[in-house]
Amino acid sequence: QDTGIVMFSKILIANRGEIACRVAATAKRLGVNTVAVYSDADREAKHVAVCDEAVYLGGSSPKDSYLKGDAIIAIAKETGAQAIHPGYGFLSENADFAQACQDAGLVFIGPSADAIRAMGGKSESKRLMEAAGVPLIPGYHGDNQDAEFLKQQADSIGYPVLIKASAGGGGKGMRIVEQSSDFIDLLDSCRREAITSFGNDQVLIEKYALKPRHIEIQVFGDTHGNYVHLFERDCSVQRRHQKVLEEAPAPGVDATMREAMGTAAIEAARAVSYFGAGTVEFIVEQREGSMNFYFMEMNTRLQVEHPVSEAITGVDLVEWQLLVAAGKPLPKQQDELAINGHAIEARICAENPDNGFLPATGTLFTYQKPEHSIFNITDVRIDDGVREGDVISPFYDSMIAKLIVHAPTREQALAKLDRALAQTRIVGLPTNVAFLRYILNTESFSQANLDTALIERESDKLFNQHPLELSTLVVTAIAQQLASEGIAQDTDPFSKPTGFRAYSDYTRSFSLVYDEQAYQARISNWHNANYSDSKKGAENTSSFTLVIEKEIASNDTQDNVNVAAQTESVYESEVSYASSDAHNHTLWLEGARISAQSWVHNETVYVFTDSGRDEITLIDIMAHVGEESAAVGSLKSPMPGQVVAFKVAVGDSVKKGEPLAVIEAMKIEHTITAPTDGVVAELLFAAGDSVADGDELLRIDTEASEA
Repeated sequence: QDTGIVMFSKILIANRGEIACRVAATAKRLGVNTVAVYSDADREAKHVAVCDEAVYLGGSSPKDSYLKGDAIIAIAKETGAQAIHPGYGFLSENADFAQACQDAGLVFIGPSADAIRAMGGKSESKRLMEAAGVPLIPGYHGDNQDAEFLKQQADSIGYPVLIKASAGGGGKGMRIVEQSSDFIDLLDSCRREAITSFGNDQVLIEKYALKPRHIEIQVFGDTHGNYVHLFERDCSVQRRHQKVLEEAPAPGVDATMREAMGTAAIEAARAVSYFGAGTVEFIVEQREGSMNFYFMEMNTRLQVEHPVSEAITGVDLVEWQLLVAAGKPLPKQQDELAINGHAIEARICAENPDNGFLPATGTLFTYQKPEHSIFNITDVRIDDGVREGDVISPFYDSMIAKLIVHAPTREQALAKLDRALAQTRIVGLPTNVAFLRYILNTESFSQANLDTALIERESDKLFNQHPLELSTLVVTAIAQQLASEGIAQDTDPFSKPTGFRAYSDYTRSFSLVYDEQAYQARISNWHNANYSDSKKGAENTSSFTLVIEKEIASNDTQDNVNVAAQTESVYESEVSYASSDAHNHTLWLEGARISAQSWVHNETVYVFTDSGRDEITLIDIMAHVGEESAAVGSLKSPMPGQVVAFKVAVGDSVKKGEPLAVIEAMKIEHTITAPTDGVVAELLFAAGDSVADGDELLRIDTEASEA
């Protein structure tokens, strides 16, 4: 059935990054022109380049740009756009913005303002779902927001409980409370984050389910009263209540449970006369071999993880959004939809998993991806909004890209995703790529023993891992250095690092740091083997004796002063390598042949092999001549952001590990703790101040605590 309504000729995309590029890709395929908007930080961004037009919106902070609904509507009207696609985040679930679009004669590519309002408030949506017969988890969803009253409700429900921002989403504005004494502090923190992210500090309290899984149903409705679901996604693997890996279909969900959840999701959508793309999220409690599902919330927008549903159904969900918004009926009925194979999505983020998933900023000096499609359903797909050389700023979400794979079975999809992650090389800032591979290879994930505590349960196998041998790192670092010197020094045999010496043997030492331990490496007895590979062309294979020694600090106990460091030999062997350029190396170590790639940034050599990624620092001694050591007792900001609060005042005594300050960055609060015992000597910023990466926040007098 076709209503005959013509598709839009031009739309404005009120978003940035990956989702703006995603919407633009489908619009282009359908012949729809696109208008991008951008902030100061995004002047050179990828989404600006891929759209047909781009208009400046405002400052880098979201409140000065992507949250300026009036300005976005004005730009849409000025450029002749007929509709606005909000993407996800920012204004995508803002009922007032949806209504303002309609009042301005523009189509909001999403549900009605009434549906957003009904489902956007978690408390109100719970009441609606209860009336519609959708199962609910025990909790308090009322309007009384008095802190002591909420604490009484939590005490009555029983711990652990979950505090959730009523207007929240994306894992922000959520706190798990394990005991009554922690409730008020965590409530205050949750409210601050909710105000920053959503402009609304109302919360609800829920029982925290035992061994919970997060399973959601993709639903779609149109303006003709038709509804379908596109099956389920499992999003249980999370850190800080934010999704890390998503897959479809959900392992362990049989046809009966799938039908029950799908029916409940459609009833939830029908209760608010929903149209467009939406996701009904359920908490699934696993108890004694059974699974019970409870309504958690409805996201009235497209989800970050929508590509896995596209992969198993063959449906372009953004195309469906445009069709429904243009007044057309759903292209398919429920009996025309079926599950094909298995899909998994990995969110690649700029963050340091080994440091509490601290968000990272910086430049993508190296950004290499496996063979893939772009915003298109294939076996390996990458959705991103960045390019090599782009800067990840502190103003927006830390996600760099989404890597999606599809295969006939879950086991094949796992293998394909692991391979694709192994071929992803990012240098310039910390990422979670290696961490994602560690998750895939845990017994819990590979055997589909899933719940939201998987990361904590498998922590021993996920954090502070070193998948590469020290010898592999050292030889790769040396090969990188010598290849770089060879390229720079051209053809002079006396200056090239090939072992050419007229009257003496070649010996050279290197100073390295690996996992905070200092090493010395020495190479000698260099010779060339004239290795040739017909596939790669002629290459010289260099061989040498490698000795690696670990530095051991030594103290003179009589004078109580440091003396020269002693060393302990940890490796000695004949090794060989061939470098086709400064980045690509073939190593022969202990009879094993290893293909490695490497890049250098700020003296750190980043090494990638099929077995994993690791890093080692090759110290340039001359670059550090004259440097002074860092001031003892200073505390520096680990990221750009804004000071939310100081937990201490000048003159306070503090203990190592005690909270000192709260920094907000990338819409998330981070607590900074004392690195040592001492007395607070000086606060260098005030609450509300912006700080740069490395700015000194306060000073601690360590001697005062010893007096």
